Amino acid sequence: MGTALEKKSDEQVATGGPANLRDIGGWSAGGGRRVRSGQMFRSTALDHLDASGLKVVGGLGLRTVIDLRTAAERRASPDECPAGATWVACDVLGDVPGAVPARLSEVMAEPQKAVGLLGGGKAEAMLEHGYRQIVGLPSAIQAYRDFIVLLSSGDRRPLLFHCTTGKDRTGWAAAVVLTILGVSRDDVMRDYMLTNVELLPSLQPVVVEFSMAGGDPELLEAVLGVRNGYLDAAFDEASKCYGSMDGYLTIGLGINDRLRQRLRDDLTEEVT
Repeated sequence: MGTALEKKSDEQVATGGPANLRDIGGWSAGGGRRVRSGQMFRSTALDHLDASGLKVVGGLGLRTVIDLRTAAERRASPDECPAGATWVACDVLGDVPGAVPARLSEVMAEPQKAVGLLGGGKAEAMLEHGYRQIVGLPSAIQAYRDFIVLLSSGDRRPLLFHCTTGKDRTGWAAAVVLTILGVSRDDVMRDYMLTNVELLPSLQPVVVEFSMAGGDPELLEAVLGVRNGYLDAAFDEASKCYGSMDGYLTIGLGINDRLRQRLRDDLTEEVT
């Protein structure tokens, strides 16, 4: 859906706020409907917002901020929530807080450790394993179930959800929501891959510093960016554990037909 991707890139990615901040509305939801804009936003953590960033986030009219990070991540870098927004923790990796998606700061800070941890193709393999964990772990099931329940409450929206860099745990959260709303797998992947456009440029100073300290920049980009194979691994795990993505939604997350229809009624609109 090239036109939707163009719209996402040009009109629905906020400027001046946290990196990778974007509205996940605008995608075709099938049946002559599209996902509503202004209701759901994804981003990086809200831990180092300057005055401009606070103004942008505050201007979204948020009622809820959902933090998908581990307790250790939250303690180290607490969010700066805009006025009027309720902050809620949904710890996806609570069962394995040392998983790679929760250790990005460690990887970036210690280039030599990164070589041993992620070199020789380990980066891709470990990220794919991490994506399988965010589907199958009991803490992940609980966190994403809580997230969907919160999202289904009209008085909780507009809502912003994030992890650390807004790409892995956040990427799966967006994929789950868009799938529930009827967005095609191709467009779900397009939304996911926008992270490489919206996040990686803002991290170039980190990549340069990492390289100057003796790290391999290509290795770091495999961790800081996203790849089709990562999200594919999550979808594959959902099928392996629950028979299909639909099984994951209904059996795993407990999203019954009634709740799914309510989400679709509330969060999609007719295309005019």
